[in-house]
Amino acid sequence: MRTTALRLVAAASLALAVTACGGGGFEEKKDSGGPTSAEGKAELRVLIGSSGDAETNAVNAAVDAWEEESGNTAVVTNSADLTTDLSKTFASNDPYDVMYIDAGRFATYADTGALYPYGDDYENVDDIYQTLRDTFTYDGDFYCAPKDFSTLALVINDTMWAEAGLTEADYPKTWDDLAAVAGKLTKGDRPGLVTAPSRDRLGAFMLEAGGWIVNEDATEAIADSAENAEALGYVQELLNAGSLAFFADVDAGWGGEAFGKQSTAMTIEGNWVKGAMSADFPDVDYTVVELPEGPAGQGTMLFSTCWGVAAKSDAQEQAIDLIESLTSPEQQLANADAFGVMPALESVREDYAAKYPEDAAFIAGAEYGTGPVSLPDFEPVLADFDSELAGLAKGDPQAILDALNKNASAALSG
Repeated sequence: MRTTALRLVAAASLALAVTACGGGGFEEKKDSGGPTSAEGKAELRVLIGSSGDAETNAVNAAVDAWEEESGNTAVVTNSADLTTDLSKTFASNDPYDVMYIDAGRFATYADTGALYPYGDDYENVDDIYQTLRDTFTYDGDFYCAPKDFSTLALVINDTMWAEAGLTEADYPKTWDDLAAVAGKLTKGDRPGLVTAPSRDRLGAFMLEAGGWIVNEDATEAIADSAENAEALGYVQELLNAGSLAFFADVDAGWGGEAFGKQSTAMTIEGNWVKGAMSADFPDVDYTVVELPEGPAGQGTMLFSTCWGVAAKSDAQEQAIDLIESLTSPEQQLANADAFGVMPALESVREDYAAKYPEDAAFIAGAEYGTGPVSLPDFEPVLADFDSELAGLAKGDPQAILDALNKNASAALSG
């Protein structure tokens, strides 16, 4: 795993690269005239950051189908370092036309004018889950259509659950329930629950307590709230009781590995855990349930990547047409079959749930999930918060939150 220092350097480098380009390399956000259109047949360039061969092949097959139907062409490039390549392409005068944009970095690119906000021109906009539309909205504009999404849920080892005398009736519904079953599942040096010391995991507890890092319109830091302190205090209690540990404490690289190696009975992870379990730990039987409610109700983290269109592209109309093909209901269901992602369209939810009932807990999170904080120059703030969370067991939750609030306020004020 990368050290905190490396995360801070990487985040700072991204901010500097994007800021440097913003001085004259990016266009202002378009507000008139609609999308540009290529003369004659378009020749699009597409940049992706694929999860593996299955995703790459699925994207290429979908692009081939669009080429045949539209008469246009598109060349797909799979980047080994998408963040760096995006910074380079947005700084150039001839950028990729279409590209993957991660939810956590989306606002940085939107703020500098690197992206064309095509939400008003996207035919299936009303079919996208509202939580996902919110995730890719900046300064009032819906910028880009999500290709799929993920949420967090509680993953339970069936064998260990039964050995502890627990049944389906014991699946935790509240924080108290979670603390109780984590204690029962703790055996010797094996903690009942393992997860990551990051806002992308522990943030779910903050949401369940009614807190978060910024307010609803992302204009004010609210990290030092009593609700957030209650959430981190709850996690700290589990850590000190020995029923919760972070993955490094059990010699694992992430929660899914700890779970697969059976170094824990439960983990909090996203639906990507399915691929890891089937590929690396096929003999482990498990069940996935929604995260238990906190004092304020349900909460989970929501992760996604959208299809962005470059503000400098001279074929935005054709790019949007390609994206509509790549994100059609039929294609999103095909992608689910090909590489295990969840469709971002509500209209195919029932079809997906019928085919993959084991994902019910993950897809339920689309209704109440919250996307990552995506604001310009905010990544160093979040990286510092993660570094503090790693020491939560012996730390002061309120002091950690006070520092986060101070840093977040500074970032918001520019």
